[in-house]
Amino acid sequence: MSTQKGIRTDFISTPVLNDPVAVCGLPGSGYMGKLAVDYLIEKLNAKKFVYLFCHSFPPQVTINSDGTIDLVKNSLYYCKTDSKDLILLTGDTQPVTAEGEYELVEEIIKICSEMNVQKIITLAAYITGKFSKSPNVYGTATTVEYVKELSNNGILKMGKGNITGMNGVIIGSAKNHGLQGSCILGETSGYVVDAKASKAVLESLSKMLRISIDMAELEKKAKGTEEIIKTLQAQAASQPGQQPLSSSQEKSLGYIS
Repeated sequence: MSTQKGIRTDFISTPVLNDPVAVCGLPGSGYMGKLAVDYLIEKLNAKKFVYLFCHSFPPQVTINSDGTIDLVKNSLYYCKTDSKDLILLTGDTQPVTAEGEYELVEEIIKICSEMNVQKIITLAAYITGKFSKSPNVYGTATTVEYVKELSNNGILKMGKGNITGMNGVIIGSAKNHGLQGSCILGETSGYVVDAKASKAVLESLSKMLRISIDMAELEKKAKGTEEIIKTLQAQAASQPGQQPLSSSQEKSLGYIS
């Protein structure tokens, strides 16, 4: 266990990995990134090796299925695939202060650097305020060469905007520490837990990392997302005076989290 400022790090084990890539997905709009990374953890049988606690997490506990409680936390997992070793970051929450976000990110970057990570990928939501039948996948990175790598794997280049929260700060800090970083974003309305956008992002990620992922269960969840969207659209259409957004209104809603 180590403690630094408002961060406590509890190591369960210290795995030996070969040039691992870190993939991060924390709770945010549409739970897009967290859903994707949690799915990776399950399907790749990843093993937990670090707990991260932060004084800037919300003051609450989570209740487990057995009736016990735990402080909210972030966790790091690892797994070995045929093509790539991975470190996977997921969590119950993000810090509620900017100071807490930067402190936690520095601890995450420190752990990744000590494990010889050279590339960090965050998964996030590109919020449009509208529902998409086929979500686009966007990307940004720390170098022009890395942006080209994203484009070569079918990921659309972002030319402007901001990425809020840890999904952005992680890759920004990675760049400052001499690491490669990218953020892959799934197009989503921001209104629902969007398994469809998560699936689109995971398909792009698996192509880029050359890893195989069984998407069957996520496909079922994506169809569930479609049914929820249809219900919401029907409810909106039944409201008197409800008007669809114009293209300019939709464009003004776009932001990234």
